[in-house]
Amino acid sequence: MASAPTAPPADALTDVDSQPASLTEIAAASPSRVLHTVAARAQLRMGRAAAAGQGLSWGTLSVIALFHLGALAALFFFSWQRLLVMAVIYVLAINVGIGMCYHRLLTHRGYQVPKWLEYFMTACATLALEGGPIFWVSTHRVHHQLSDREGDPHTPREGRWWAHTGWIFFGESLHAQTEALARYSPDLRRDRVHVWLSKYHWLPITLSGLALFAAGCYLGAPQHHAPHHIAWVSGLAMVLWAVFLRVTLGLHATWLVNSATHLWGSRRFETRDDSRNSWWVALLTGGEGWHNNHHAHPVSARHGLKWYEVDPNFWGIWLLARLGLARKIQVARFDPQDPRPAGV
Repeated sequence: MASAPTAPPADALTDVDSQPASLTEIAAASPSRVLHTVAARAQLRMGRAAAAGQGLSWGTLSVIALFHLGALAALFFFSWQRLLVMAVIYVLAINVGIGMCYHRLLTHRGYQVPKWLEYFMTACATLALEGGPIFWVSTHRVHHQLSDREGDPHTPREGRWWAHTGWIFFGESLHAQTEALARYSPDLRRDRVHVWLSKYHWLPITLSGLALFAAGCYLGAPQHHAPHHIAWVSGLAMVLWAVFLRVTLGLHATWLVNSATHLWGSRRFETRDDSRNSWWVALLTGGEGWHNNHHAHPVSARHGLKWYEVDPNFWGIWLLARLGLARKIQVARFDPQDPRPAGV
């Protein structure tokens, strides 16, 4: 059995080495762990054939372009203080928000936390500019249901650029269309807070940007005697680093999971898709790069199944368990004598 350096309390763990979680099954939020799937006739049309025919989403393209320009501009305003603030918020948005919450908690229900903590982690995830919880979770569940087949939102089989970033630039925006996406995330659709955060997913990052601007202005004039234009520039520089550059780096880290981990790396499990384990993507994303492990055992909250497969996002879940804030943590066991994906 592979393990992290240490483990959560024994009463918080559940083994899933025999959990029937095929690639067409999706974990839904219920005590009985009922797995939810969507009938073919009710599926949203995703993938290149469906989305590209709808034309470019100029709104999405404009926002992403603006953030990339802001990220380039940030490089002209370096300071260790801004780098530190960016790093802290990056961990909250990408590791706590996207990896631990959107992916392992909300999408696959690999563990449970109190509702107040779930909502806080979800708010952190919206800081990554990757959409609200219903959009993100539903899209990822479609990916598992149709992985590397027609209808997969971002398979490299339809182009490497498409898998990395092109897929979000085409078709209708689904970020606020909770009704259309509810078929893939009925557990979230029943939760008023998640519905609200899905509709107003832009609000936390906007408010945090204003707060960062104010903090940057204040720190730029510590004696309150500096010219106003210097304080203003300091506030703008803080936003460029802690919002624009941070978001841009985080987006590409997440997109690498969609593209690179279906192209390059090793395959421990013979899954029905092209998923691979990539150590360098794992380093960039806090463990999400162990993608073949994940596709073989999607419900497992731990993706690194060997001692050398670093998985900081699972370590965060472990820490929550030690604090009494996480329970029913699903942990896959790797048997070298029987290396089969779950449900096979």
